[in-house]
Amino acid sequence: MAKVPIQFVLNGDEKAEFVESGSTLLKVLREKLGDTSPKGGCHQGTCGTCSVLVDGELRLSCLTLAETCEGASVTTTAGLAEGGVLHPLQRAFQEGFATQCGFCTPGMIMAAKALLDRVPNPTREEVVDAISGNICRCTGYEPIIRAILSAARSNSHHAA
Repeated sequence: MAKVPIQFVLNGDEKAEFVESGSTLLKVLREKLGDTSPKGGCHQGTCGTCSVLVDGELRLSCLTLAETCEGASVTTTAGLAEGGVLHPLQRAFQEGFATQCGFCTPGMIMAAKALLDRVPNPTREEVVDAISGNICRCTGYEPIIRAILSAARSNSHHAA
């Protein structure tokens, strides 16, 4: 396959890579750039574990061609903490025991961030809707929903 050049910003750092045409953003993030925070679950766009923000919009990195991110800003959960301080959503998930195996956590946090960036004080129903594309097999979702609502109440989810 032909290699194509791409440039984008990953978690605030400019990146320039040659990638195989047709490579997914998930593959580039994990294998070329070493950001393993987005997880590869179903690789079909149905589980949400690979969710990232591309120019502030929630995207499934397993279905997003890396080439389409040319010039974009990509944010993963690895880029949310700042100066060793967890992002309020990350703290809320930790403090609210919203993780068990942790596999779905990065995608859940990114879905929550996309929601809170749009709707700073969501209802429970809005939270449920926002994470509806993310599968969790461990928590029963309630701790996740409570953690997201807690982060919203902290009114500081935009920090970091």
